[in-house]
Amino acid sequence: MATSGRAGREPRNGGPRPAGGASPHRPAAGDGRRARAGAPSVPALLGSALLVLAGLGCSPAHRSGPTDPTAAPVPSASSGATPSSSGSAAALPSGPARTGSPNATVVRAACEAPLPESWRSALAAGEFRAPTGQRAVLTEVGPRARWTVVQLSDGRSRRAALVEDSEAPRTLLTFTDPVEHQLLAADVSADGRWTAFAVLEGRTLDSPWSLYVQDAEGGMRRLARSTLPGPLPQPVVRDGSVFWAQGTGKGRATIYTSPIRPPGSGDRAPAPRALHSGVIDAPFAAGGLLAWREASAEGRSTKLSALSFATLRPAGLPGPLAALRDLRSPASDGTTWAWIEDEQDAGEPRLVVWRQGQSSPVARLSGAPAAEGLDQLRISGELITWRTPEAAYALDLRTSAYTRITPQYGYAQARAGALAVAYNKDLTKGPGARSVIQVVRADRLPQLPKPRNCG
Repeated sequence: MATSGRAGREPRNGGPRPAGGASPHRPAAGDGRRARAGAPSVPALLGSALLVLAGLGCSPAHRSGPTDPTAAPVPSASSGATPSSSGSAAALPSGPARTGSPNATVVRAACEAPLPESWRSALAAGEFRAPTGQRAVLTEVGPRARWTVVQLSDGRSRRAALVEDSEAPRTLLTFTDPVEHQLLAADVSADGRWTAFAVLEGRTLDSPWSLYVQDAEGGMRRLARSTLPGPLPQPVVRDGSVFWAQGTGKGRATIYTSPIRPPGSGDRAPAPRALHSGVIDAPFAAGGLLAWREASAEGRSTKLSALSFATLRPAGLPGPLAALRDLRSPASDGTTWAWIEDEQDAGEPRLVVWRQGQSSPVARLSGAPAAEGLDQLRISGELITWRTPEAAYALDLRTSAYTRITPQYGYAQARAGALAVAYNKDLTKGPGARSVIQVVRADRLPQLPKPRNCG
């Protein structure tokens, strides 16, 4: 899992692959080659997102100027290792996902289809145009594409910015170090007023990070700062509070929540409240649940756990999810759940989906190239997106068709009726690279056509 460690690992990236044959991944600053799980070094940095991924190896960028990936580094659980954040913590075995449920995973393979012209046109129409002279890196997209959080750089400065609808980017924070500091992840309150965002204060996963919350009506405060190994922060804003996880030492981490302080509440910021501790990944929102992957009590497997946003107490998981073991990269929108597991015989990764009302999980995809090294799953209704070392893909559950959504390398992100795509044009790299960010309403895209020969 993507965590910050003390072993000098570099952040995982998901940006386009630099020219010259090196494998890219979420922001690539230098050249990189996809390594096998267990060798988690990465390009000198990210854009968030995110991001953030295990198994990437890249040489650090030169400090002579800022490096900008196309998509921010996003913490990921694609690695089969334990969600441990410490370099000294023992890694867990990464065997096939197992379930104690009587219902075995069934196979219903999806079929690849070319990217339809309707999608191509919609994405082109939704391209984000960065201010003149600035380069943008995608960090997060909001429900129904109402907002997008990006990192903007001009060679002399770097900042986190929020783009709402078609308005000009609004600066959240200008980084004090335009070379080292990178925007990691962000989330925005339902009313658009509050933005929580995390900044990595260095180029490697063991760098300190800070978590901020900004009020659109004025004012900002730092919720947390971490110098200990642990999950890279992926803030979740829900019902007036921010949720995140951070390392506490000895391979463990704690999930915290802090209320967003309204005006007139005084100068004293409320202290964060600890909700759960363990060997865990960063939590994610799944409808009314905050869910995460964590090591089991005996330390020999991983499982899903959750708490309720309404009660802030442990909550049960729906369907067969509670019985799953050793799954990777779980994602959910509250109705649909997706994760990666290894096939029992071949050991190859496959994309598995479970939806409310189904009796058992369904394996939808396996094998190269679409499922080779897949991670960073995201879900928006009928759409699931993911990234591989070669490209980003989208699966339409309505037709069981999937398509390659970036020309080469890059990153795609589905969320609550939105779809964001990021990649570098012409595979160039460095400050002069032409980055492409496209944001559209996913719920308005037509169905992917089902290939005629698809069973």
